[in-house]
Amino acid sequence: MTGYRIGIDFGGTKIEIAALARADGRELVRRRIANPGHYAGAVTAIRDLVAGMDAELGGTGTVGIGIPGSISPESGLIKNANATWLNNQPFGRDLTESVGREVRVENDANCFALSEAVDGAGAGRRVVLGVILGTGMGGGLVVDGKLLTGAHHIAGEWGHIPLPWPRITEMPFPKCFCGNEGCLERFLSGPSLAQDWKGPGHRDTAGIEAAAEAGDIAAIGALDRYVDRLARACAMAINFLDPDAIVLGGGVSNLLSIYARVPLLMPRYVITPQCNTPVIRNRHGDSSGVRGAAWLWSADEATS
Repeated sequence: MTGYRIGIDFGGTKIEIAALARADGRELVRRRIANPGHYAGAVTAIRDLVAGMDAELGGTGTVGIGIPGSISPESGLIKNANATWLNNQPFGRDLTESVGREVRVENDANCFALSEAVDGAGAGRRVVLGVILGTGMGGGLVVDGKLLTGAHHIAGEWGHIPLPWPRITEMPFPKCFCGNEGCLERFLSGPSLAQDWKGPGHRDTAGIEAAAEAGDIAAIGALDRYVDRLARACAMAINFLDPDAIVLGGGVSNLLSIYARVPLLMPRYVITPQCNTPVIRNRHGDSSGVRGAAWLWSADEATS
């Protein structure tokens, strides 16, 4: 078979690979292995995964990979990766050499946004803001089907801007790992919601909606605060970007109540008489990582 895209989702504990048909994005093959957890082993593992995929499909696919970090435009080295052993490494260059063809490397949140904009929940919309609300918080911008990465390759880093329109009760702002205070990640990530509900040390939000419906006062309060903070964050994005859709991913995106409640609160903060921007749950879920990585190559490029 010829003319397929290979996408790789490089996670902290696993590496997932999938091949998509060039014409329609149909998934052909998917594989998953444990992440070796060290640089040389990861490069070798990806080389072997790609070779195995090509052998199975009888062709040579284009290769894209999403990582928890990004490539510095100045040096070509990885930066801001939470798998710290990736930082300051020429990952893209080493993969290209090892695999034997160009490998495009992109931030995993950007891959999520691209996947959902191309053939996911944001398909058919011109400007899509994709946001991951998970263990951390990230985002990506897609305009006319193409990623907007920015001069420093940090466009869409939604988690590291301060919570807008803060309340007195939200002060003093909590410290963020990035060195600043009050970042959205410290209010809107999954662990932040879990800790607001159950206290310090908790990280799991499972059951919070059921608990709130059952009358759990702590769960009700945590959800009320969360949806208002998310509405403020979305409104800020609308005020400066005005996207056609905001697509949510990550574990917190599975809380169904936010899709009914957040749009009702956003108009309070948006500087327009009417705010009709949809806040949408992702379509591809965990598959958006590999799908977005595969979409780093256009259909015309994936014709080998």
